Amino acid sequence: MVTQTQGTTLAYTPTDESVSTRDSMGRLPGVLALPLTFLTGKPHTGQRPVRLTPGLHLWAATASMLAGLAVSWVALWRGGWWLALLLVGWSMTLHGARNLRMMMYHQAAHRNMWARPRRDQLVGRLVAAALMVQDFSRYSTEHVIDHHAVHHMTVRDPTVQAFLIGLELRPGMSRRQMWRHLILRKLLSPTFHLNFLLGRVQSYFAPASWALRLTTVAGYAAVVGLAVWFDQWVFLLVAWVLPMTFFYQVSNTLRLCVKHTFPAPEVSQRRGREYFASLTNAIMIGERAPTDAPGGPLRRAARWARWWLRMLTVHFPARYLVLTGDTVVHDFHHRHPMSRDWANYIFARQADIDAGHRGWPPYREVWGLVPAINLVFDSLRHADPQEYDRARIAQVSGRSVFSAFDD
Repeated sequence: MVTQTQGTTLAYTPTDESVSTRDSMGRLPGVLALPLTFLTGKPHTGQRPVRLTPGLHLWAATASMLAGLAVSWVALWRGGWWLALLLVGWSMTLHGARNLRMMMYHQAAHRNMWARPRRDQLVGRLVAAALMVQDFSRYSTEHVIDHHAVHHMTVRDPTVQAFLIGLELRPGMSRRQMWRHLILRKLLSPTFHLNFLLGRVQSYFAPASWALRLTTVAGYAAVVGLAVWFDQWVFLLVAWVLPMTFFYQVSNTLRLCVKHTFPAPEVSQRRGREYFASLTNAIMIGERAPTDAPGGPLRRAARWARWWLRMLTVHFPARYLVLTGDTVVHDFHHRHPMSRDWANYIFARQADIDAGHRGWPPYREVWGLVPAINLVFDSLRHADPQEYDRARIAQVSGRSVFSAFDD
């Protein structure tokens, strides 16, 4: 459990809260055990691991995108009440795209997708072109050097630059001010989304070779041409462009807000595993299931109904649309960035915990998307304003604002 003490320091107090929260769901039928594990990001005590592969993740993400497009096409074709299916189609398309970005593209940048450089590079380049995100080669270099090395959570880190410049948040702002700024001036701002999109396009094309630029432009031109030829341009705009711009960028921004906490000013030792582990938390999704508290059948039914409602309407969307793939256990990745068991991220992290997290401090967990964002906002509020002065960024980085913003 992460707590705030003395108004300034973010401290971690190890408890069994996380285990008991997940194990409280053991009252549910056994068939729900594995789905709840993937939803929450944490296995229940004694749960047998499943074996997933990089290829399975790639297939599942691609299938989700294609199925989402199919659902959206049916919704637009039938019209009327069928248009409600667009919510399902958009969600599936966005979920698949975010998994491609957060797992395939990310692991390929570490040359760890299959640990086969040519194959990993091919996947990374295809994902970058399809989603229009930062040029794969440039991202691979900057991510490893500026995000995973000694510059982690300094003004050279793209995550820090995104906070200070992209989101325009700064030390000293209250949590309420940060939330208001995030929602009203960023997530709901057409200017923000337009700049974000232009930044994505620039970060893809600017470093690319002429051959890659021409190939990408030809590919997109072919898609647009086919859409116009078959009179499917509305489908292209509604089913693909919308989820890949506005929805994608909202998901990207919310995910950014939970990635890492800022170090407190009093932390002088900026080296070592203890320090780097303190900058990343797992974000578990869900809440404790109702207990057998006193009360009649109606009260018990009401407690379970409320729990299910929150799990399905609050926690599931947060997991499915924002904290996709292995982002719930991003702390495991920062401890073991080249783990060959990354595809089994939930169980690999739990295995590391069970083995005593060799050489590392205990893992840290936050339950819920909003509490996780609050934790990061609080850490930025109390961060050193001189260390995290946005004016210093130009001195150490030449990247554009929104290429740094891409997570």
